[in-house]
Amino acid sequence: MRVALVDDQQLVRAGFRMVIDSQPDLEVVVEAGDGAQALRLLASHPVDVVLMDVRMPNLDGLSATAQLTAAAADAGPGVVPRVIVLTTFDLDEYVLAAIRAGASGFLLKDAPPEEMLAAIRTVHAGDAVIAPSSTRRLLEHLVTALPADAPADPEAQHAVEQLTDREREVLVLMARGRSNLEIASELFVAEATVKTHVGRILAKLRARDRVQAVVTAYETGLVRPGSPD
Repeated sequence: MRVALVDDQQLVRAGFRMVIDSQPDLEVVVEAGDGAQALRLLASHPVDVVLMDVRMPNLDGLSATAQLTAAAADAGPGVVPRVIVLTTFDLDEYVLAAIRAGASGFLLKDAPPEEMLAAIRTVHAGDAVIAPSSTRRLLEHLVTALPADAPADPEAQHAVEQLTDREREVLVLMARGRSNLEIASELFVAEATVKTHVGRILAKLRARDRVQAVVTAYETGLVRPGSPD
């Protein structure tokens, strides 16, 4: 798996690179200090996963993520790399915007190395980073920080209303960090059936991946922050 590190702090990149390159199945092939440099390098150096900081000079991570994911329309599926946004709890509004821009997940900068490695592998496998406990805490934290009177997007609300009862069940469990296998076990169905439900949910919500679907579930009130497991 080819990984790109985009962060304006060289020491941060060096630490991440040391951890990633220690793995037999991972390799850092691109390093960039800002979003503009990252876009230039990624145009000629294909990668699978990008770890993208939010706040950087010249071009921030949010704008770079939007440009990268927008390129998917021209390049076709599987060509544009998956983006994991690196963040801290005090950047809630940036995280939500990054997910809307097409990021496949987010990771706290102080997450343990094994969680970072798991996130890279999860995203590369085609899933979004939802399962780690820090991700769910971050999701709930950022949605709680949204204005209480902010209306849900009418299109998103309508899309959620088009879900079947079973699809809503699956989406709620996705938002609670369950894997397909865990959802299958909880609903007493085959894992292949859950995959089918997830695919239909993503299509109906016009969500790029699980993260975007889960954010929609929170924003439309289908899932509430702090709801029990």
